Amino acid sequence: METKAAMNVKQAVPFFKVSNMEESVRYYVDGLGCQIRQKWEPDGKLRWCWLALDGAALMLQEFPTAGHDSWKPSGPVGEGVTICFICDDALQFYREAIARGVEASEPFVGNRMWVTSLTDPDGYRLDFESDTDAPEGTRLGEVSG
Repeated sequence: METKAAMNVKQAVPFFKVSNMEESVRYYVDGLGCQIRQKWEPDGKLRWCWLALDGAALMLQEFPTAGHDSWKPSGPVGEGVTICFICDDALQFYREAIARGVEASEPFVGNRMWVTSLTDPDGYRLDFESDTDAPEGTRLGEVSG
């Protein structure tokens, strides 16, 4: 009889290389409401952090542009990258984000989900989505007057 192994892989956490850690942390913490759960601060400067937003997480690390382990991207770092955050209520998230001064697209229904999109300072696209019965293509302005 075959014994099933215990679950080993627990979570996938996006790891974003960022060009300006202070700007990125301000965007994610002040703008989106993330909390810093872990951080690495050699010489008193924040170099890496693990952020949590409810049940989701992501990591940020500023890339060095000179010296050991330096990296110079050939284009915008976040170009072509989209992370989808599944929410209980994407419309609530949208309202909270814009109340904090974050730019977000007007929510619309795509694939039976409300979707609002944001772009962080390095060009990473963040989609916040939640299930809905509203018709495909509906825009928030059409239902909330």
